[in-house]
Amino acid sequence: MSDLDQLTQALARNLKRWRNERGFTLDALAARAGVSRGMIIQIEQARTNPSVGTTVKLADALGVSLTTLLDHEQGTHVRLVPPEQAVRMWSTPAGSRTTLLVGTEARGPLELWSWTLVPGEGSSSDPHPHGTTELLHVTAGVLTLVVDGVEHAVPAGTSAVFEASAPHTYRNDGDETVELTMAVSVPPVR
Repeated sequence: MSDLDQLTQALARNLKRWRNERGFTLDALAARAGVSRGMIIQIEQARTNPSVGTTVKLADALGVSLTTLLDHEQGTHVRLVPPEQAVRMWSTPAGSRTTLLVGTEARGPLELWSWTLVPGEGSSSDPHPHGTTELLHVTAGVLTLVVDGVEHAVPAGTSAVFEASAPHTYRNDGDETVELTMAVSVPPVR
């Protein structure tokens, strides 16, 4: 089984499991996530590979991390994630990429990310559920962080924290590759 097939099967199994555990009908999850009922059916039947944006919307609506939705093995209390098992979420031909390093469901989803943004590239995010917090630390370059339309220059060695329920964008407006580590804390579903 290829990595993509394994990911598709894990997403199908985990989406259905968490939807049922939360007591959401297909229509209820579709409304919460802003994703069509038909798309959710296709994902749960492992007939499609949704976009990263769709997967994030579903995770947010369920109140679980992307790691939980994509995890094909449930670990013990201590779970080591070797580099080859980190989940590459997106990449561009120029070299920008994001990697979901690890996540947990303790007191609400918590995720740890590694980002690389080459000069001239960026990534925008829809608002996350109210109460979602993102923390980041830039290790190389200067990140342009845009939160609710306001730009912030975040140079190497600097950390930032913000409420991620507003639209936000990560950009590299400089001429040096930006490297950063980010943690995302999503409040539990009530």
